[in-house]
Amino acid sequence: MLKKMSIKKIIVAISALFALFLVYLIPNETNENFADNVKQELIYVDQDVTTNDIFLMDKNNMLALTSVIVSNDINIEITAKELLETLIIGSGSENKIPSGFRGIIPSNTEIISIEYKDNLIKVNFNKYLLDVKKEYEEKIIEAIVYTLTSIEEIKKVIIYIEGDILSKLPQTKINLPSTLDRKYGINKKYELTSLNDIYSYTVYYVNNINDESYYIPVTKYINSEEQDKVKVIIDELSTSITYESNLMSYLDTNVKLLDYEIIDNKIKLNFNNLILSDIT
Repeated sequence: MLKKMSIKKIIVAISALFALFLVYLIPNETNENFADNVKQELIYVDQDVTTNDIFLMDKNNMLALTSVIVSNDINIEITAKELLETLIIGSGSENKIPSGFRGIIPSNTEIISIEYKDNLIKVNFNKYLLDVKKEYEEKIIEAIVYTLTSIEEIKKVIIYIEGDILSKLPQTKINLPSTLDRKYGINKKYELTSLNDIYSYTVYYVNNINDESYYIPVTKYINSEEQDKVKVIIDELSTSITYESNLMSYLDTNVKLLDYEIIDNKIKLNFNNLILSDIT
């Protein structure tokens, strides 16, 4: 989507340059206003465009990874506020949202304050942040945490409601850690047989809208005893059957992990040659 936007701007810029060339090639008093308009258009399309990841709702009520334009500002607090405002339904920033996606935070929510220091951001909302249906309570927290931590410098998030740290969701009664990060999970699915030895991992599925692909992260919780965690994830990515029919796995179903090696927090994966089967 952003790629199409960039191509469109390039075409507009070239067209404007050509029109401006014709204006100066054939001088005429009536062309003066037209030339001024072309110059204004050129100034517009030459502005720097900066984008940032954001997690918005798709048509299937899943939080999806996409991108929006933000002002070209190095101030982390300003960027964070812009992204959060885009998540608010009916905000003035909704025009940034790509077609097929929508915000999730209630429209009467206000951001009272934002404070960033040492990889930690504190955001204070008014009391309407969680004024939603029960099934959306946790998704709002997930969207906020994953969107803010998409800013490179931000690693942890503390959410306040009118000055008090949000420690429990009012409807679901889910307890929240005071400091949140991506370990909190997103689009959670539970495949547990017991409450012991619980392990979580996040898989990014692919979906399509308006002939454009986008990713949907899903955090799954399983009982990890006697399971090879790496193989579990690879098998999940290469299976043809997912828990939702509208999600597609990224790898071909015939892709197999032959072996792997973990060295210094890096992993080397050895696949069969079908890993490249979908590359065109």
